[in-house]
Amino acid sequence: MELKHLQTFRTLAEELHFTRTADRLNYAQSSVTAQIQGLEEEFGVRLFERMGKRVRLTGAGDRLLHYANGMLRLAEEARAVVPGNLEPAGTLTIGAVESLCTYRITPILAEYRSRFPQVELVFRTGICVDLRKEVAQGNLDLAFTLEEAGRDDRLDFEVLLEERMLVLVQVDHPIARKSGVRAADLEGETILVTEPGCSYRAMFEQSLAAAGLRNPKIEFASVEAIKQCVISGLGVTLLPKMAVVQELQQGQIAALPWTDPGFPVVTQMCRHKDKWISPSLQAFMDLARRFLTK
Repeated sequence: MELKHLQTFRTLAEELHFTRTADRLNYAQSSVTAQIQGLEEEFGVRLFERMGKRVRLTGAGDRLLHYANGMLRLAEEARAVVPGNLEPAGTLTIGAVESLCTYRITPILAEYRSRFPQVELVFRTGICVDLRKEVAQGNLDLAFTLEEAGRDDRLDFEVLLEERMLVLVQVDHPIARKSGVRAADLEGETILVTEPGCSYRAMFEQSLAAAGLRNPKIEFASVEAIKQCVISGLGVTLLPKMAVVQELQQGQIAALPWTDPGFPVVTQMCRHKDKWISPSLQAFMDLARRFLTK
């Protein structure tokens, strides 16, 4: 069993597409197919089910993925430790939610790239639940999430910032003139929400449901799109303050004086408890603490 075959297997498990896997690894598609077939012959089981162009892991493939992640992780550690070279190097795969990528993480990436040009950075965005899953599976070295403080036996969480969450409306909305606003005051309002799985979307919807409301909603994949729709008077939303500082300063949107219980959202980073903290990972975590801890 060769490590490069396990790397191909893991990449295919992530992409679930032979052509994209080949492109990502700079292999011919026939090489990817041959490596996977070799592993399947070695284990005597199917690792992937192929249905036309669709591919998915079998139960055996899912079990192998756990071991492949561990073996590749140990190989990476050995390459760094055995020669005695503890300078940051290699590949670092980081994940973050869109808001953090846009408003918090970019300066860290720029500083890190400037200081450690020999490290190849791979950056991915996603929703919190998917990012935590990717860390647990070993596909991400580190993730930054925007949610309640995390608890997971497989992961280490470190809270960096408490985020202020704001309920936002168009500046001319009548409700913006109230001295205090509760969830019940939003009866009949259209709410503008992010994708399913977003932690603060769930908090907002739970707050409204607790008040007995069933608000119409419009769902977006982009925070920027939500902001423009609020400015246009299309509805009400809940967003982190970091995402709307400029719009608030320019008087384009208004934050409601929310008097119901707030929304306990933090920026945190998480990593797998069993993952070796390589010099490249340690350097990134240190920079994140310096930029984000207040």
